[in-house]
Amino acid sequence: MFLNRMVLRSLSRQLGRRVLIALSVGLSACVSVAMLGVVFDVGDKLNAELSTYGSNIVVQPKSDAVVSDLYASGDSGTSGGATKADPTSFIKESDTTKIKTIFWAYNITDFAPQLNTHAKVGVGCGAASGTVDESCTSHSVPLVGTWFNKRITASTGESSTVGVQGMRSWWKIQGRWAKDDGDEAMLGATLAKELDATIGDTLSVSKGEGARQLKIVGIFDSGDDDNGAVYLPSSIAQELAGLPDQVDRVEVKALTTPENDLARKAARNPGALSQEDWETWYCTAYPSSIAYQIEEVIPGSVAKQVRQVAALQGDVMKKTQAVMILMTALSLLAAAIAVANLMAAAISERSSEFALLKAIGASDGSVSRLVLLETASVSLVGAVVGAGLGSVMAQVVGHVVFGSGITMRPMVFVLVFVLLAVTILAASLSGIRSILRLRPAEVLHGR
Repeated sequence: MFLNRMVLRSLSRQLGRRVLIALSVGLSACVSVAMLGVVFDVGDKLNAELSTYGSNIVVQPKSDAVVSDLYASGDSGTSGGATKADPTSFIKESDTTKIKTIFWAYNITDFAPQLNTHAKVGVGCGAASGTVDESCTSHSVPLVGTWFNKRITASTGESSTVGVQGMRSWWKIQGRWAKDDGDEAMLGATLAKELDATIGDTLSVSKGEGARQLKIVGIFDSGDDDNGAVYLPSSIAQELAGLPDQVDRVEVKALTTPENDLARKAARNPGALSQEDWETWYCTAYPSSIAYQIEEVIPGSVAKQVRQVAALQGDVMKKTQAVMILMTALSLLAAAIAVANLMAAAISERSSEFALLKAIGASDGSVSRLVLLETASVSLVGAVVGAGLGSVMAQVVGHVVFGSGITMRPMVFVLVFVLLAVTILAASLSGIRSILRLRPAEVLHGR
């Protein structure tokens, strides 16, 4: 009780320095909570941010994947659907819904199967008569048969809406998206200019013995090779190509965990992992583990992550985390220097008081505890206020940078308070040493 009364009385003295200590600790707590809060939540935010730029996993028939690897064609690493040649191997479109049955099904936010082929097209070729004038369809262009916004039901009973509409958020659309159950098509901006086509025109498409007339409902600017392609429902593309229930590519957008050494090792050869490592890898949402699970449910397929997206995600997250951790460390260092200097000045001014306490029988430990309790009390007030402001700052950073709030985990506050306690204790050591070296007789005699 006596010690507590002394602490309370001493807090009223040297008020300016007490406020400065609280302010220094509060600023450090504010920065640390905000930065570490972002660090622990940045993975999910970056996933959500990068997922707006298309698929991060591509599924192909096994034979096509082998050819791509042998000749380094790199098709699996692109987000566009249009290809230079017609495919020769396929997977069943009906099997693609099994993607929503894997262990990480809830991390699959969208996917779209594609049948890439080529056909001759023209605008207004026999639209009035209802037949296609083949002499008018002189442009041979890529066709991408896909799902636009299709409602599916997996074998588990889960329903979801998938398609390119949710995977091409960067496209600039004139008109509207095509419907999966209509005779409709969308043209790339470059192709629309070549054909002098506008929204509402009739697009004649012929391939071999098949021919269809489709209404142009949208013109898109993708910024890549897709600008020269026609996007249409997969059922129509399959009918024209004579390939019912066949697709040659599936783009998958999934929420994933950035790769580490374990994920990279598993991507090379999952069979080389130990049982424990394999279970850890399989039960973590790495791109490679999700791709592996997709291969398990779609026969004859190979799923590959889009390396550019995965690498970008990992690099950006590492750099972001490094910056945040560095700022936290610098704030703690600044707090340590400020507290150490303020304590040194306060102890110097109160040397006569401490000398008198020691002269009347107080031990070095008692005096040191008094100083530590004073500093801890002031620092605790600053830390609590700073942590509250840090939470607000984290939300501001989240909304400004990611467009959404930051999820503040209790672990962040625990970690910050532990770091601050260690920092303040370390900063107090120099002041405690000066108290231990203090000689009452010399101080009280003015030496």
